[in-house]
This record gives sequence, C-alpha cells and structure tokens, in this order.
Amino acid sequence: MDRSYKTIHKEFKFQGSHFSPSELNDVAYSLIKEGDEEERKIGDFLMDWLSPHDSLIVRTSGSTGTPKNITLSKQAMVNSALATGAFFGLKEKDTALLCLSASHIAAKMMLVRAMVLGLSLDHIAPSSTPLSGLLNSYDLCSMVPLQLEKSLNNISKIKLLLVGGAPVSEELRTKVQNISTQIYETYGMTETCSHIAVRPLNLPFTKEDKRTSASFQTLPKITVSQDSRNCLQIHAPALGIDSISTNDVVNLVSETEFEWVGRWDNVVNSGGVKLFPEQIEKKLRPVIKGSFMVTGMPDKELGEKLVLIVEGKVNKSSLRAGIEGLETLKKYENPKEIYEFENFSRSDTGKLLRNEIKAELLAYSA
Repeated sequence: MDRSYKTIHKEFKFQGSHFSPSELNDVAYSLIKEGDEEERKIGDFLMDWLSPHDSLIVRTSGSTGTPKNITLSKQAMVNSALATGAFFGLKEKDTALLCLSASHIAAKMMLVRAMVLGLSLDHIAPSSTPLSGLLNSYDLCSMVPLQLEKSLNNISKIKLLLVGGAPVSEELRTKVQNISTQIYETYGMTETCSHIAVRPLNLPFTKEDKRTSASFQTLPKITVSQDSRNCLQIHAPALGIDSISTNDVVNLVSETEFEWVGRWDNVVNSGGVKLFPEQIEKKLRPVIKGSFMVTGMPDKELGEKLVLIVEGKVNKSSLRAGIEGLETLKKYENPKEIYEFENFSRSDTGKLLRNEIKAELLAYSA
C-alpha cells in the first residue's frame, strides 16, 4: 500500500523511543546542536526529511565518477523503502541497526525504511567493527564489505544483512557460506534511492530456495533491459525513473534478473579484444594475496595493453609463474606488466578508485 512521506509510522522508534513528527524534529535539532559529527549528519537528514519540501538534495559517492549533487523525491524514497520491505518481508516493530555514515544514501535509506515501515532503529557510530561489544541482536542491518569481513565472529547478531558500497570479494563470499545470517549483496546507486536489486551471498537458506548467487533479482515494480553496449537500463516508475542507463555491462537473464559482468568505462580494448578487468581479476584471485587490479595502458601495437597493479611488495617472477599456470586465464587475459603500489586510493566505503590509481600509474610511467 502506498504511503506518503509526510506520515511517520506509529511503531517507528529511534534509539528505543517513539516520536511524533514534531518530537522527531526536536531530536534532529538537538543532534545538530549537541551531537558528534555523525549525529549531526543524521540530524541534518531528519530536518530535511521533516521539512515541507517534496524533495531533498543528496550527494553521490564519486566512486565511479565525479561526485555531484542530485535531487531525490521523498515519495520515491518512500516507495524504495516499501519495495525493500515487501521483498524481504519486513514488518512493523522489526529491529534495525544503523552503523553507516549518514552522508551516504545507504544510511539515509535505513532511516527512511525505519520511519516508513515502523522499524525500531538503533544508531551506533560507524566503524570497521560495528558489532564488537554489541549486546543486542537485530532483524536488519546494512554494511560495507569491510565491516562484514571484520564482524564475522559476531554476525549471528544480525538476521538479515544487506551489503553494498563496494564489490564483495570471492574470499569473503566463501567465508559467509556456513553462517545463519541471510546476507544479500545489493546493486544500486544514489540516483535509484540505494538498491534496486539484490543477490544472496550465502545460499541456500532453505532447500526450497533455487536462486543462484550469480544473479541479481530486482525489487518489486522494477524491471531492467540492456542498451546497445549491453549495459544495464533500469525502469522504476515508482522511483520516478522511466529509464536510466548505467555503465554496468550485464548478462540479462530476464526483465527482473541479471548477472553483472563489469564496468563499461573500465573495459580495456587490447588489439580489438574487449577485456573486462573485473572478470579477469576474478580469475587471478587464486594466485594473488591482498588487493590488486588490472587496467589498460597505452601500447603502440595493441592500442592498450593489459597490466596488473598489486598493492604492496610481491615476488614478480613467482607471481608470473602462478598466473601462467592458471588454466582459466585466456592468452590475451595475461597481464603484460606487473606494477607495485604502496597504497591504493579508496573511497570511504573501501571501493578501489580505479581512475585515480590508473592516473597515478600513467604519471609514474610517463
């Protein structure tokens, strides 16, 4: 059932207490005036949400481009919250934990879901170990992969976990297979009010669950298609989006299901062959410890040559031997050069800033 953003669910709780809109406005004001940096961000968002304006301005993360301010309809954010609630069967009085920075859309939407669905939301300061020392258990939580990685010993305190903000590594995917928490990787962006599709990371939850972890499933009333580049197009009228094109190359399973291949803007065109770094990195993972990425560098003969960049020191001859021994790696997927970086540039959610890293390499090689 549709709900107006002007209505706060009667069962909504924040830090254990019920609030009317006017009382919540006072809480927001208090957070802004007396809170720490993260509490001020929550207060700012709540003040914006409770204002008479039908929309608000949010800032994109900049992890795949230049950060920018965009306008989101409050009703679209409500509809996104309802879609998440319907997909996962969330109900009023369910408990939720906010452990992300309110500067990002994921945290903002946790607040919206709580207000719209009638959840009891607790907030703790963002950290890499949010569950450490936590006594309560929760029905719902959102984290970035780094937080999940460092919370595995305590993850049973969460019933349903949504993970986004950066790609989930194969190592982390393997580590979560035998735990009871239902963990879903999310796909979305600021423009779509956070996630529009999810895929389970630790299947099966039940013997009847036949979905594969390779595919993202869209939320209710959201469909997808492909453009001429095979990039994902999202159709979400309830979010105010008739059609939005992305730079994510996908394999389309159906109008509600897709497999993510890689970013179009990361593609390396080497001798006329299009190489997707994300797919090659998956093949390289068994022989490389730590963080790394592949990218393209200018080459007179090939146009671009594929190179490997590793964070930290590595034995290049040993690594080269390991790469050449990979049966899954095609000849043209074998990096032509190996470079070492002391530290990679990352977003505050832990995502590699590929463009910045590549720019550093180009400057170093010039």
